[in-house]
Amino acid sequence: MKENNEGGFNRYQIFVVAILAFLQFTIVLDFMVLSPLGAILLSELSISTSQFGLVVSAYAFSAGASGILSAGYADKYDRKKLLLFFYVGFIMGTFLCSIAPGYTFLLWARILTGLFGGVIGSISFAIVTDLFPLEKRGRVMGFVQMAFGLSQVLGIPVGLYLATHWDWHTPFQMIVIVSIIIGIVIFTKLRPIDDHLRNPKPGNAFQHLLGIVTNRFYLKGFAATTLLATGGFMLMPFGSAYGVQNLGISLEKLPLLYMVTGLCMLIFSPLIGTLSDKTGKYPMFVIGSIITSVMTLIYCNLSITPLWIIMILNVLLFVGISGRMIAASALMTAIPSVQDRGGFMGINASVQQIAGGIASLIAGFIVSEGEDGKIQNYPTLGFVVVIAVVITIFLMRVIHQNLKSRNHEDHPHIPSTQLPLNPKPD
Repeated sequence: MKENNEGGFNRYQIFVVAILAFLQFTIVLDFMVLSPLGAILLSELSISTSQFGLVVSAYAFSAGASGILSAGYADKYDRKKLLLFFYVGFIMGTFLCSIAPGYTFLLWARILTGLFGGVIGSISFAIVTDLFPLEKRGRVMGFVQMAFGLSQVLGIPVGLYLATHWDWHTPFQMIVIVSIIIGIVIFTKLRPIDDHLRNPKPGNAFQHLLGIVTNRFYLKGFAATTLLATGGFMLMPFGSAYGVQNLGISLEKLPLLYMVTGLCMLIFSPLIGTLSDKTGKYPMFVIGSIITSVMTLIYCNLSITPLWIIMILNVLLFVGISGRMIAASALMTAIPSVQDRGGFMGINASVQQIAGGIASLIAGFIVSEGEDGKIQNYPTLGFVVVIAVVITIFLMRVIHQNLKSRNHEDHPHIPSTQLPLNPKPD
């Protein structure tokens, strides 16, 4: 049940936002910490780069599969119980990573972690949609997205420190300990979230899933998510190599770049969320997309550049990306009906994971490593990203207009510009 509390948040809503942000921090950190450990794992486990790539991608693809498989059941249970079930599974998977004796064991542990961890984000978004009205969701998403900045500022440096001073298992052990504490707090303090069970949709889990994937309006949302993931995941895999080989950043100073960017996003993410609530989700998305496009074209065409300039450009790029993601995430919550929220969010998360994996694969075909070690065709990659960003602007406009039209049918005497974007129940 949504608690409006006028323009601010009440104490319980603040608690929910905080616990979801910390929960998201553990999920993001578990996913992101593996890549910086690459150099250590290649040596310790005596594996090839392709085998390490499989360990990284195994999480994403298993997460995508689990989101689709669980979507039919996502709206048939109390969201708190569902969240705890998958979070316990995530903790178990991460614990297995922390004791993995070799490559094969680690690979299967990552698959198990992805099966549970990949669904948690969608459940969190469904909880946000259930507990907060749309006019507050931008701010909520902004605070939850701080998890990405926090993982870069605190999580990854600490994880790398533990791995280099003790063992590569130690970062996973740290995540397990923090996750257990968060799980206990959720179990004891979070209230049941079951309003959607009062008017359940008829049919079994398969029929519920089929109804979601055949809804034409929902399909537009999934298409937008695909393009959103395509734009982001194309640049990520080769960002570090491009920074070192093409821009002249030393390996020793690379963590500093991530820390500064993450620290700035801790500040900007809540501000972006607040602006999206005040100016509108779609206008904020357009502004973020324009910044992303301009900064992508600049960043992908740089040569050797002073670190302080790279930091400024990188922060601006991430401000644009965050502006798009926060506004889009808030707008996406208005698409599904109450009875479809969990299933829609689950499939949407799966689409994002799978699209991201495919985008990374496509990026690998576009760029290449030259004889001098530099990343070739990075400007072309940036141009492809900008095309995806521009197309997404138009697709999100269609979604925005459909939401306005749908609500105008329910409230014909209210100007469409003043209407909320709450979905009409099926």
